[in-house]
Amino acid sequence: MIRLELAAEHTRLHSTLCSACPQGPAGCCVSPPELDWTDIGRVVSLGGRGWLLEQIAARNLLPVSRGLELRRVRKREASTAPRRAKCVFHGARGCTIGAELRAATCNYFLCEDAFAERLDGQPDPAEGASREAHARLRALYERWDRELAEAVASRPEGASWDAPFLDWLGAEFERRTSAARGELAALAAPGQRGAGAAG
Repeated sequence: MIRLELAAEHTRLHSTLCSACPQGPAGCCVSPPELDWTDIGRVVSLGGRGWLLEQIAARNLLPVSRGLELRRVRKREASTAPRRAKCVFHGARGCTIGAELRAATCNYFLCEDAFAERLDGQPDPAEGASREAHARLRALYERWDRELAEAVASRPEGASWDAPFLDWLGAEFERRTSAARGELAALAAPGQRGAGAAG
């Protein structure tokens, strides 16, 4: 069953299939997305600047050309389970960090298996609205990330990975979300669109 949690740029999609992923206990966390420039700005705007600096220092987040790469580690969930490489923030019960600290993709991505899951042989009533939210969010975040990549490249100091740089990214993210309020209107009111949105 899909649950759509509408909250503009912070919209989240959930699926009951994730807890029993057919791909294995780590699911898509075996190949975590990067924290792109837009993700980093979003995390900062939600109060996570200190956390980002701590994780960069701990080398759980590694600076790369497009933002920050999430370190992958080899872990096992039980003493009899094989070790598997996966996101450093994945634990035995799923993600160990809050939604406000994750890449936006981690919050809005659902695989095709989740979209195709059937309830008593019937399509999930939230499928259509969830697919639409996924498409809108993906388009917005990709556009913002292209813009922010150009802005970072134009800075004389580039990506300095210090508090002022992160604050700048946070402000740039907020500027873009303010300018896109019309586009985000469809994702602004939790529980008001699509069957299965509340819950």
